[in-house]
Amino acid sequence: MSMDISAHRRLNDGTTLPPIGFGTYPMTGEDAVGAIRSALEAGYRLLDTAVNYGNEAEVGLAVRTSGLPREDIQVTTKVPGRSHARDLAVRSVEGSLLETGLDYLDLVLIHWPNPSVDLYVEAWEGLIEARERGLTRSIGVSNFAAHHLRRIIDATGVVPAVNQLEVHPLFPQEEMLAVNAGLDILTEAWSPLGKRSAPFAEEPVAAAAQALGVDPAQVILRWHLQRGVLPVPKSATPERQRNNLAVFDIELTPQQMADISGLGRPDGRLFGGDPDTHEEM
Repeated sequence: MSMDISAHRRLNDGTTLPPIGFGTYPMTGEDAVGAIRSALEAGYRLLDTAVNYGNEAEVGLAVRTSGLPREDIQVTTKVPGRSHARDLAVRSVEGSLLETGLDYLDLVLIHWPNPSVDLYVEAWEGLIEARERGLTRSIGVSNFAAHHLRRIIDATGVVPAVNQLEVHPLFPQEEMLAVNAGLDILTEAWSPLGKRSAPFAEEPVAAAAQALGVDPAQVILRWHLQRGVLPVPKSATPERQRNNLAVFDIELTPQQMADISGLGRPDGRLFGGDPDTHEEM
């Protein structure tokens, strides 16, 4: 099933994103190019990479050789912690363009705030400059808490278009979804299924899957969509790629939604990815 363009999400800068993206971490090499091409054939039009994923070249090659018009595919990348200074952030975006072989990027995010370095405001200023120069169409952040968002907005007056967070049934992020919505920031979900902790066998997910005649992963992705979240699942398997898109003809009831959200727990993170302590350079 292909995605309906009417379901695209409008960002606060006037651009749009497809309702589901395709994650590429940790795929590299020929296998990555093949999986990304397969995803594009299945109907994905939003690809998610990062400098620290080490696969920007593969993403760019898949885009350039896909046979699809460049404007039909949207590419996201992320600036690493080692580039948290205005000039370095701009150079990072320039480097991503060289690595992908693309003329522009569609969305660039700050990967983590890295608070001990305390240069994420300067990195945000660099992304604003990159957008002004036409290197990327949209800019945003990843793994930012409310106080990180307030600081960059207060310093620059520019609100991120996207905040990509760890969101899945075991860590539903109710508070941050509300913060993002209040600022007109789209929430994207990395590891939206929960990776190795995916609650496929948990009663609320399994029961909904049985009732709807779909698989548990489709239930979780639909849960994201009905919460207003843009999930970015990753799969190298063509059948799974297609199934992950086939979620637009199903609907969860309010009770099913609440029951799945009820799986959340305080220690639900996949690892110690607290943006106030976790850092990636």
